[in-house]
Amino acid sequence: MACTNTESKEENTEMSTKFIEVADYGVLPDSSKAQLFTLKNAQGMTVKITNYGGIITSLTAPDKDGKYGEVTLGCNTLEDYLKGTPFFGALVGRYGNRIANGEFTLEGKKYTLEKNNGVNALHGGKKGFDKVLWTAVPVDGEEPQLKLSYTSKDMEEGYPGNLKVQVTYTLQKDNSLKIDYSATTDKTTVVNLTNHTYFNLAGDDSRDVLDHEVTLKADKFTPVNSSLIPTGELKDVKGTPFDFTTAHKIGERINDESDDQIKAGGGYDHCWVLNESSTPLKTFATVTEATSGRVMEVSTTEPGVQFYTGNFLNGSVIGRNGKPYTKRSGFCLETQHFPDSPNQPKFPSTTLKPNEVYKTTTIYKFSVK
Repeated sequence: MACTNTESKEENTEMSTKFIEVADYGVLPDSSKAQLFTLKNAQGMTVKITNYGGIITSLTAPDKDGKYGEVTLGCNTLEDYLKGTPFFGALVGRYGNRIANGEFTLEGKKYTLEKNNGVNALHGGKKGFDKVLWTAVPVDGEEPQLKLSYTSKDMEEGYPGNLKVQVTYTLQKDNSLKIDYSATTDKTTVVNLTNHTYFNLAGDDSRDVLDHEVTLKADKFTPVNSSLIPTGELKDVKGTPFDFTTAHKIGERINDESDDQIKAGGGYDHCWVLNESSTPLKTFATVTEATSGRVMEVSTTEPGVQFYTGNFLNGSVIGRNGKPYTKRSGFCLETQHFPDSPNQPKFPSTTLKPNEVYKTTTIYKFSVK
């Protein structure tokens, strides 16, 4: 798989306003056309999003010298995304993360999903929300928005109900990217939406992220079995390599295979249980990269976050700089409900019923130290 520096032949700017640019991005196998939307703010930050998969293809943030640089992993062309990536920048649904054995029972009925991760279902199946064309409406302004909508048909990838989804990306004045998710259904279903952007705050994605310093306001996490399905326990992080309640470098304990959970995940690939907050939108994570001085703070209304450290990146995807994305080239903070919740009655519910509205918000804020 290659994320080359070759510009797509289809790319041709169609519309430009003060804070949004719209360009053709390429043609899908069914002959439908994808677009690329560039949102920018007055400070100089930009985020590029395609309506194919709702993918964040690029995001820039300033370093301590005021220089804006790329802080995500990704591709430059639609063709490269179509070849396949490990969910770079993607909108994930209908259910983010894993569902054990690709099945669950809801209101007495058993549903069978596409198994695309060994015996399990992962990130919505073989054709999840990351591989569909969303309807896009750009909204210009000092805090430009991209409103994406998609209707997932009843039994698509095995999930019940016609699910109407809207995701709004907003680039805010304070160098924050805000993502608002909402959904409704006409039949009881399960929903767990997230974004799967891989970050590398160094501004040089040929470097790994092991020196990034992370703090997570989470006293517990969900330990997993050998196929990365939660055991159902909420385990204290204290005394384990999973304790980020005070700042630690990602690489400090990531190879400590004396810990069975590090061994199971090949590093960090687990869901942290976020501490309760007095407000629905809680700031739970701070990530700092010392060389660039970049800081990323993450806030969410969700109860958990999957902290993933690119353990399965193996060099098969070539990055924008022409170098392969190798193990731990990036990290993800995927805000969400817990994995396998439909099969775990003690976990917060991911069930959505008719006449209910699913709503969550996550914010990634960038600054310098």
